Amino acid sequence: MGEDSKYRIGWFSTGRDKAARALLQTAYTSIERGEIKAEICFVFSNREEGEKKESDHFFHLVRTYQIPLITLSSRKFKEKFGEEWRPRFEQEAMRRLEVYKLDLCVLAGYMLIVGEEMCQRYPMINLHPAAPGGPCGTWQEVIWKLIEDHATETGVMMHVVTPELDQGPPVTYCRFPIKGEPFDRYWEEIKGHDIAQVKAEQGETNPLFQEIRKHGLAREFPLIIATIKAFSEGRVKIESGRVLDSSGKPIKEYDLTAEILIGGCPPANHGCEAGCK
Repeated sequence: MGEDSKYRIGWFSTGRDKAARALLQTAYTSIERGEIKAEICFVFSNREEGEKKESDHFFHLVRTYQIPLITLSSRKFKEKFGEEWRPRFEQEAMRRLEVYKLDLCVLAGYMLIVGEEMCQRYPMINLHPAAPGGPCGTWQEVIWKLIEDHATETGVMMHVVTPELDQGPPVTYCRFPIKGEPFDRYWEEIKGHDIAQVKAEQGETNPLFQEIRKHGLAREFPLIIATIKAFSEGRVKIESGRVLDSSGKPIKEYDLTAEILIGGCPPANHGCEAGCK
């Protein structure tokens, strides 16, 4: 495949934590190895240099890869324009992105809801730390909701981006149980306790919270790579907000649970920093 025919990706991330860096690292490494015939044309962040240490670390990684970095502070737009900030922010974002020809935008840790005009302009998919039909919100909100509901399973999915938070059609997903080993002993520890109190007193240090996060994060890496690969090979695409196969027929989401789980764990060398063995 010639250089001009590479699949063109725009990467969106707030860059707010270590996981955001690891996700970009995993995608970049897979592309460099030739596992995905694509290129990341730019990285866009809704933070600017100096706002947060974590996002500054993320920006350093982007520059290390020599990927064009576009930063636009949503915080500054909120401070300047108040309730009218969002459309102004997205108009400026799209103005800065218009020089790029893109096949797909990937949101991996991008902490803003995307407006209707931007969703219509670009085919966009988002990484969400729950299976289809699962809780909405950040990964922290998802995990606490799972614990509050005494859920038996959860998962990770990539879905089409719409203005409704985490409600776009699923593209790919995997599921995993959060009952049984190694979770049961942590469920037992909080049995009979008020979850709101556990959350207030322990927060993210709670062992059950950490175990769910570890297993979910481990699956995010292979899922995002498998999804980008499917798009780059033309096996799946998005048109007018619909998920289509290579012949243009609407399809339901791909269940990649069996592909991602090998021997009870994601494949080796998936880039996981979650402590997966």
